[in-house]
Amino acid sequence: MRVNARLDDERTEKLKQLQSLTGQSASDVLKRALDLMYARQVTHARDKLDALLSSDFIGCADGPEDLADHYKEYLTRDLNAKHGAR
Repeated sequence: MRVNARLDDERTEKLKQLQSLTGQSASDVLKRALDLMYARQVTHARDKLDALLSSDFIGCADGPEDLADHYKEYLTRDLNAKHGAR
């Protein structure tokens, strides 16, 4: 895929400095930056999921097994029981 991107002056300077420091082309520097950002985001998302799964939060409440699929029906029923049908 070919990408055409506009960079402001600050990022243009950063790109030039990275090219100078690494001896890599602009394409290679941007590919590496994309790889690093992707890895960080995926790792961060995985870490958040792992923290949630190990926290005892999931499965800490009782309720119907089909709650995720039928929550509107349960909510409507419970609100009608509490406040009456409107």
